[in-house]
Amino acid sequence: MNAGLIVLCLAYVLSQFFRAFLAVLAGPMETDTGAGPEVLAVASGMWFLSFALMQLPVGWALDKIGPRRTASVLLLVGGAGGAALFALATTPFHIHAAMFLIGIGCAPVLMASYYIFAREYPPARFATLAALMLGVGSVGNLIASYPTALAADWFGWRGTLAGLSVMSAMVAAGIFLTVQDPDQADHTEKGSVLSLLRMPVMWLILPLMLVNYLPSGSIRGLWIGPYLSDVFALDTGQIGQATLIMGASMIAGTLSYGPLDWILGTRKWLVAGGGIASVIALLALVLLIDHSAALSIALCALIGFFGGYFPVIIAHGRAFFPPHLVGRGVTLMNLFGIGGVGLGQLATGRIHTAYADTSAVAGYSAIFGFLALLLLVGTVIYMFSRDSLD
Repeated sequence: MNAGLIVLCLAYVLSQFFRAFLAVLAGPMETDTGAGPEVLAVASGMWFLSFALMQLPVGWALDKIGPRRTASVLLLVGGAGGAALFALATTPFHIHAAMFLIGIGCAPVLMASYYIFAREYPPARFATLAALMLGVGSVGNLIASYPTALAADWFGWRGTLAGLSVMSAMVAAGIFLTVQDPDQADHTEKGSVLSLLRMPVMWLILPLMLVNYLPSGSIRGLWIGPYLSDVFALDTGQIGQATLIMGASMIAGTLSYGPLDWILGTRKWLVAGGGIASVIALLALVLLIDHSAALSIALCALIGFFGGYFPVIIAHGRAFFPPHLVGRGVTLMNLFGIGGVGLGQLATGRIHTAYADTSAVAGYSAIFGFLALLLLVGTVIYMFSRDSLD
């Protein structure tokens, strides 16, 4: 890991933070701005959707101008600028616009490192390196838990976001100064994202890519906070501790999956097993929705752990990409992965609203059941895909 990759890892820490901090600050923000769970669900969706929409232009930029300028400029403008706007927010529109900008800023960070791995390291090492970057960078998920709750108590949520704006600008400058672009691929080769979508092998991988990150991303990114508050009356500090546990389990899962494809001799069945285990944990959460806070937190942690196969799916698809389309290939898969969470958050917000006049328990059961159904469908389709280990 050279200096450039270390700074990209720091940028990914910020990316993980920004997708997850709303769950902890939901209470203070509702008191200050009137932004309830539905508003924050849309805000979370804005982050994921803008992140997803940027994947195709980011993929083109990685292939054409390299990761150095792509990641540094977008993180400075979107990440630092969006966090500054968030710190000044007074209405739901401000919050939505800020999260949309932050999503743009975070969009190239992980893919910039994946692009470097794909271009400069042997394909057989991609899944392990990708999981390492994802796992270490997911420290941001931990920071967006109890430490953020403490920061909000000490500095206020506005002061916390202002500090993150400054940090984002500093990391963007670090990327520009330290990241070295790989040698350009042979651009005489023709092709585009459409070339990748015309590959039948991808048709059975992309449906699971669309939903694999949705359960852990949406629960950790938002719903664990309102769920534990509404059903078990946990306060901000306790929710911070719960999100810390789930975040740690997500990191442990990601790091565990990384080398298992070569140990077990399969990517396909490793991923499929993780998908089925996640579905079982989600259904258990639905059935035991109000049994006890400790059990619910444990089940959320299992959902996070078993859902850590994201980099293995990326490695599965990456094995079929031609060299001159690697940037667009990995960002296409990321578009599906992150876009699925964005669309899912918009849907879960509507589900929550639909049950607002009945009971909190029924609303959260419906949300978690919806996530389980989507993941089950994606996993079953994926089971018919062709394996890869090259």
